[in-house]
Amino acid sequence: MAGELRDNRGRGDTEWGLPAVHPEGRKYGVIAVGISLFFLLILDWEIIGWPLLALSVGVFAFFRDPERVVPQGERMIVSPADGLVTLISQVDPPSELQGNDGDGAQGLGTAPVTRISIFMSVFDVHINRSPVAGTVKRIVYIPGAFMNADLDKASEENERQHVLIERNDGVRIGFTQIAGLIARRIVPFIKPGDTVAAGQRVGLIRFGSRVDVYLPAGTDPTVLLGQRVVAGETVLAEIGTQGLLEGVNQ
Repeated sequence: MAGELRDNRGRGDTEWGLPAVHPEGRKYGVIAVGISLFFLLILDWEIIGWPLLALSVGVFAFFRDPERVVPQGERMIVSPADGLVTLISQVDPPSELQGNDGDGAQGLGTAPVTRISIFMSVFDVHINRSPVAGTVKRIVYIPGAFMNADLDKASEENERQHVLIERNDGVRIGFTQIAGLIARRIVPFIKPGDTVAAGQRVGLIRFGSRVDVYLPAGTDPTVLLGQRVVAGETVLAEIGTQGLLEGVNQ
């Protein structure tokens, strides 16, 4: 059940069940089913109706919203997205997150930071979650293009939304939701001033996309390039922890 505490000693209850469909996606699924039934029952065009009905199932699956067990730890940064780690690099923070926002809220600064890019295919869960607990200090939406989100330059040219969260200790974590090749809308569930928990649902991106996470200084990733991660569960880094990690693809 949601909110139940579980641990690595086996305490807590769990059971398998079909994931819920997020309300944002139910209308699309219902529309797809309605069009399918129109072709099947009204026009009797089975060659079109049955594939559309199968597509309707895919629409519901795309907007699935499974429960996640979020690790609890003061220094943990959890993944905001399901998907594949496609880029780990040193970059300047986005200009929208660098400086003072005019209301006294500080940004990430101008020094290079480690960016972890997570690519979400159409088969991944597209509900995004907060990487840390804290207060939402800034949300900046930028309209843009719809090139392949797997490309490095998508972080500067695609439709995107920057989010800045400040922890209780003052450490600031930024992340960016980036629309992909066929994505057409970034849907936020939060606003500036909101208090969020680590792993809390903060938004979604429709139909394929990417999320970039900017780690604070002195922090290295605990994930590897090419690794698959799970939103709200996979620990991307531990604040203040550094060290080279290596892995073998097999």
